[in-house]
Amino acid sequence: KDAELLNDLGVHFVFAPSSEEMYSKEEMEHSFAFDFAGLDEVMEGKMRPGHFNGVVQVVSRLFELVKPTRAYFGEKDFQQIAVIKAMVNDLKFPLQICPCPIVREKDGLALSSRNTLLSDKERHIAINISRTLFASLDYAKSHTLEETKTWVINSIDAIEGLRVEYYEIVDGNTLASLNEWTDSDYIVGCITVFCGSIPVRLIDNIKYKG
Repeated sequence: KDAELLNDLGVHFVFAPSSEEMYSKEEMEHSFAFDFAGLDEVMEGKMRPGHFNGVVQVVSRLFELVKPTRAYFGEKDFQQIAVIKAMVNDLKFPLQICPCPIVREKDGLALSSRNTLLSDKERHIAINISRTLFASLDYAKSHTLEETKTWVINSIDAIEGLRVEYYEIVDGNTLASLNEWTDSDYIVGCITVFCGSIPVRLIDNIKYKG
């Protein structure tokens, strides 16, 4: 299906190797380990142990083979961008990481392949994630960082069919949790919410400063 979509966009080549082409037998049998300097111990990393090791293994191999000058990643996976930037720095890849703004549906829901797993009713409920995040921008102007964080969580949890797994307001570069709005010049709120009776895990984020 991906190939069909790319063909409609005029793409001439698709790189779709097998696992055996990409990795040696030893690599296939042993876990990849990378020092993330704590970036993998919060939010997605905390909830999905080992996830970012897999991300770095795949992306680093792609960079080795393709040798790009620029690589583009969507800001919806905000923590992933921070991890990949750290990997590029650490492994000294001569390339620029270019974050791309979140693409949203007309109603504000962040675009994701997981949205197709939602029923029409769940899809309508999920809109409240981005609506709450956008509303929190105004709320934050007259409330503390902790009050804003609590307000976002409580507002979403109050909606039947939604349950917040985590909402963290962090430094956009280090992903360190913050206590005050004055603690950083680059502040982002990152959220993961379960939606529906057979929960679909949705992620989103909002920039408060920077």
